[in-house]
Amino acid sequence: MLGTVNRVLVGLAGLLLLALGGSVLAAGLGAPLPSWWLYHGRHDVLLSTARRTQWRDTGWWWPTVLAALAVTVLLALWWLTAQLRRRRLTEVRVDTGDGEGALLRGRALETVLATAAAHQEGVAHAQAVLRGTRTAPRVRVRLRLEPDVAPAQALGELTSRALAHARESAALERLPAEVRLTPVGHRAGRPT
Repeated sequence: MLGTVNRVLVGLAGLLLLALGGSVLAAGLGAPLPSWWLYHGRHDVLLSTARRTQWRDTGWWWPTVLAALAVTVLLALWWLTAQLRRRRLTEVRVDTGDGEGALLRGRALETVLATAAAHQEGVAHAQAVLRGTRTAPRVRVRLRLEPDVAPAQALGELTSRALAHARESAALERLPAEVRLTPVGHRAGRPT
């Protein structure tokens, strides 16, 4: 959801800046502007003194300005805290069968998954990151494969061994995984 909010905010800011910049450029080049627009000609200012002080003496002006600024500050703080929030899952709820349950540290499950994946044949390095919620975790696994291993073989071994073992150990009904496979960079051999 945060990615969608970021895209929408950046898109709206871009459209607003594009519209304002385009209108200033159009007015500067002498293009006709609508009668309701903020300024009308090449030598007109964006906000005249009369427009800036138009509502100062009315009773609703300052409370409205302060409320709009407060809402803007609160939304900016919410967005900032959402950006700084941790993305990793710290705990996974394990159903122990007695109705109480237990909590498994997310880092422990990540380490076990990464270690099991790294011990597979043809895997040079493995990394696992848990996401999602405590009751419905997801895992993102990155595997760096040796040049001689088939990606389908490495993926099949990962799902049938490491992911299945982690799902059974944590008593999860399902453990969705996103697996990214990358080759190990190596130098080309020199012919002798």
